[in-house]
Parts: sequence; structure tokens; C-alpha cells
Amino acid sequence: MNDNGCSIKVHHIGIDKKEMLQGLAKEHGTPIFVIDHEVIRKNYRDFKERLPDVQIYYAVKANSNPEIIRTLYDLGCSFDVASMPEFMLVYENIKHLPEKERLEWIYDKIIYANTIKPEETLEALNHYRPLVTFDNIEELKKIKKFAPQAGLVLRLRVPNTGSMVELSSKFGVDPGDAVDIIEKAIEMRLTVEGLSFHVGSQCTNFENYVQALEISANVISEVETRTGEKIGLLDIGGGFPVKYHHSVKSIRTLAQLLNEEFERLLPSDIQIMAEPGRFLVANACTVVAKVVGKAFRDGKPCYYINDGVYHTYSGQVFDHCIYPVLSFKEGDTQISAVFGPTCDAFDTITLSAELPELEIGDLVYSENIGAYSHASSTYFNGFPPAKVVHINK
Repeated sequence: MNDNGCSIKVHHIGIDKKEMLQGLAKEHGTPIFVIDHEVIRKNYRDFKERLPDVQIYYAVKANSNPEIIRTLYDLGCSFDVASMPEFMLVYENIKHLPEKERLEWIYDKIIYANTIKPEETLEALNHYRPLVTFDNIEELKKIKKFAPQAGLVLRLRVPNTGSMVELSSKFGVDPGDAVDIIEKAIEMRLTVEGLSFHVGSQCTNFENYVQALEISANVISEVETRTGEKIGLLDIGGGFPVKYHHSVKSIRTLAQLLNEEFERLLPSDIQIMAEPGRFLVANACTVVAKVVGKAFRDGKPCYYINDGVYHTYSGQVFDHCIYPVLSFKEGDTQISAVFGPTCDAFDTITLSAELPELEIGDLVYSENIGAYSHASSTYFNGFPPAKVVHINK
């Protein structure tokens, strides 16, 4: 595991996949970002099988490619959005429906899970009436003024210990204040549909979920005692870990724990939601890039490729994750540096890749790079993001 808390298991892909990736690079040029939709479908089915009572709301921010949204929509997936552009990406798939059906679909299938929303966004959302999260009084006042028809979900602050990306410092009301703010919402004649929490992205400490569910159960009970109102849904957020490395327990282990805790702690009639993002797309994507430059510096080979941390490898900055750069060539390896194409020295992918000797024009690749990577690509220095290529659509 690297210092940032995420390492990716290095293995060599099969000959057939190597040939397929090299063929796609020859056809489309490089860099290319290859999305395998059958892997996404498999991940979705696996999640549903392990947690059959949980409604999946895909976290669009993990990878907002419209074709991924379409694949998940066709599977019956719901969606977690955090901006109006993300909302509209999902909306594109349902705009053909009659308005009444469309509004019913949105209310049941979309949660706007950003607790802070501009007034203009709330005004736009008021017509569609999705679920919206909040965690403070000022946001509640904005919702009352600009989106009073929305269904409200109060986000709780819960432990994020050991998660790769910590979120509790920015979001969530203190559990001790939760019932008070729900009472305030009721006084304002707003509809509080439920509670939500997030244990942090790539959560490998499953105790976070146990503590969060216990906190939620206590709030649910106190709300009913003090107000007479029932909490109808609980959104358990995301954080479902991907096996980037051997030390991560499987979804099977987490699902068994969650199912036991649901039965122990929650009312039998409560609707349970989750917001997996990384779990659905991380291992569904591979980037292929080309060596465009070569040097020998600081005692080792240095390779310059046409993708980098301002583009597909941005997850190394924003997601605290390292993606090993691998070669299609065989041969003895040596420790090598790999840099991106921009003029910024920050555009350093790795100083310790194990690579055979490469030549200008050779191809390299990185796997398991589907989450929080291409979605954060920029046009820095004028270099465009990698071209997206879809397989098994």
C-alpha cells in the first residue's frame, strides 16, 4: 500500500485482452480510455445479489460518462447526482417519458446528494421534486424558499476512520443536533423523508458502517418519540471498497455484516438506499497510452507518455490512488520513471515503475482506473482528455 492509502494489485492481463487493447489503440490512436460495459453489469448484479434489500443509486461523480449512465439505467439503476449537469445527464435518459411518469421516476430514482446547493439549482429542482440532502439550518431555509416540494434527507456526520477519502469534516450534521433540525423542518412544513450518511470513500474499516447504522437507528427512534413522525428511508451512502490490493475484504464480507446490522437495528419497513460509485466502475476501465519521449535521468530510464495526472491519471491527485504503469512488451524490468505530456513537473505519474526497456512509440497501459480519473480530466496545456472507447455495450 502506498502512502496515500491505495495501491493496485499488479498483474498481467491475458493475451486476448492485450491484443484487443493494442488493436483499439491502433484503430483509435492514443491515449484511449476503454470502458467495458459487461464488467459494469457484472458489478451491478453482484451488488444486488449481495444486498438484495438495498436500492442502488449510482454515484455519477465517480464516472459521468453518458454511456455508463445509459447502461445502468437499462439495468433499472437509480442515481446519486451532486450538480445540475449530473442531473441532466440522467434526465437525458427519461425525457421521452410523459411528464407525469417522468416526475414519478425522478422522485423515486434520483437523489441530489450534495448538501449545499445554489439557490438557482434549488429553483430548478423544485419542479422535478427529487430527494435532496441537507445538513444545516441555513440550507433548510434555502430549501423552504426555493424548493419546498423536495423530499428532504438529513445527512448525519459519522466516523470515517481508515477510509481513503474522508468526508465527515465537510458534510453531515452532528447526531446530537439531528432531531432538532428535523423538528425545525417539520415546523416549516417541509417533508423529511429520511436520513443519510457516508463512511468515506474506499472504506476498508467496516466498523464505520456499524457505528453509522447505530447512530442512524438512534436518531430514527428519537424522531418518532419526539415528533410522532416516522423516518421512511435510510441512505447508507457509498464507500464500498474495490479490491485494488489483497488486503481489502470482499463485498461478500461487507454485505453479510450489513444485512445482519439492518435486521438488528432498523425498522423492517424502512427503505434502504446506497450510493456505490467506485464499486461499479473502477475495474471496468483501462487506459492505453503511448511513449512519446525517452531520457535517462537520476540513474534510471524516464519515459514520457501522452496521458498524465492532468488527465486520466488525475485519480492519483484527487482520489489518493496509484495506478501502476504496465507494458505490453515482455522482458527484464528495471525501475523507471513515467511522466505525463504537459510542461509541469507535477505531471509525474510514478518514479518507480517496473518496466522493460521501452522505445518511443511503444504502448503502456493501466487497469482499474475507472473511478475518479477520466471524470476529472482537464485540457491543461491544450492536451485533451483520452478518447473514450466502449466495448461490450
